[in-house]
Amino acid sequence: MSLAGPSKSAKQSAAEAIVARLGEHGYAAYFAGGCVRDLLLGREPQDFDVATSARPDVVLEMFPRTFAVGAHFGVVLVADPIDGEELLTEVATFRNDGCYSDGRHPDAVRFSDSAEEDVNRRDFTINGMLLDPLILSEGGDAQAAVLDFVSGRADLAAGLVRAIGEPRQRFEEDKLRMLRAVRFAARFRFAIEERTAGAIRALAGQIHQVSRERVRDELTRMLTEGHARRAFELLDATGLLDQVLPEIARMQGVEQPPQFHPEGDVWVHTLLLLEKLPPDASPALAWGALLHDVGKPATFRRAPDRIRFDGHVEVGVRIAEEICRRLRFSQDETAQILSLIENHMRFGDVRRMKESTLKRFFRLPKFREHLALHRMDALSSFGDLDNYEFAKRRYEATPEEQVRPRLLVTGRDLIAAGYRPGLKFKQMLALAEDAQLEGRISSAEEGIELIRGAFAVDPSENQLPDLRKPSIRI
Repeated sequence: MSLAGPSKSAKQSAAEAIVARLGEHGYAAYFAGGCVRDLLLGREPQDFDVATSARPDVVLEMFPRTFAVGAHFGVVLVADPIDGEELLTEVATFRNDGCYSDGRHPDAVRFSDSAEEDVNRRDFTINGMLLDPLILSEGGDAQAAVLDFVSGRADLAAGLVRAIGEPRQRFEEDKLRMLRAVRFAARFRFAIEERTAGAIRALAGQIHQVSRERVRDELTRMLTEGHARRAFELLDATGLLDQVLPEIARMQGVEQPPQFHPEGDVWVHTLLLLEKLPPDASPALAWGALLHDVGKPATFRRAPDRIRFDGHVEVGVRIAEEICRRLRFSQDETAQILSLIENHMRFGDVRRMKESTLKRFFRLPKFREHLALHRMDALSSFGDLDNYEFAKRRYEATPEEQVRPRLLVTGRDLIAAGYRPGLKFKQMLALAEDAQLEGRISSAEEGIELIRGAFAVDPSENQLPDLRKPSIRI
């Protein structure tokens, strides 16, 4: 564990310049929070935060371009244009938070001149260290550059997520910290310190005080940071899973037919699948993977021949729709999550599909996510990738213009051929489009001829009512 890490980024340079400027004016200023933790772990921080003794009004006046996003809580964004891009660094004044009566935000804050006082109101020891980057840039000792009032370096070395001070108090202040403890432990493959884990188990039922959007975002991070299985095992061990996603907790102990699922029950299968989620998975794919079998517990039955889950896809779509509504997903993300669940079983028939059916299958939005889910699903059960390889090969070999060709037969063609708009129009057009996708017709004339063979021109059957004529009541 050192500060050698990756080369300096533009974000780090911008943050160092802010620390230097504050120091020139006589204020204490340090890198704070997750960026210090990541530098000590040899990881490249995504962002650099600065903590300072300067009050928000001083920060706002000291830098030419600033945004008072949370000045009441001591937070100011400082903008620094570098190579045409505006980098934003969060600068927060040392503070001591008051009570958290809503379990989410402090009722009031008191600004402080003490860095130690500021650290003691933070969440976890591994996030509670400060770093003076100027000492390092001047060739100073790395040990002297780190201010560690809470033994954060020791917990980093031991691989522990430990609450600062009294764990129960930290979680009562902000209930979201319980989910954050799980996420950090999963991300770094750390353990949650015993007293910290005990406090989470005791307060898990209070997670509902946190907004659904914040819960959703924290769960999404767990799913997309590359350690989803570990995160959900920890959610289960701390009692949080029953609270935030009881539908997933119900998967435990739900048997599956061993001839198709030798790996075990639905919960084990889902964990194996989560283990295969890549760190760059989209939120929709990650949630689709988590929820793809969410309908199985409700449809489990032991038939004479084997265990069955009749209708689990349809039930799963309904359950997932409720989860997406509860967690307030966007309409677009909800649509993709539900599509992944609705279509995940279709790969079992992919090699028997008609050409037209296969091409319509390929039309699903973001079809590569469907492929990715099926691959993970197969590898987490029987391990047979034949259907995946077939679908992937055909999808990649079929040009877009063959998947979504310009239609040879349109409604206007049907009208010109003597058909009147009516209920069978959709069937006629589908017949022609299937034939086109299968290569059985290559012109509008051939399509009309095919339709004539299946649908006789019958004006009375296809004619729409004349709305201009008054109705007569008897």
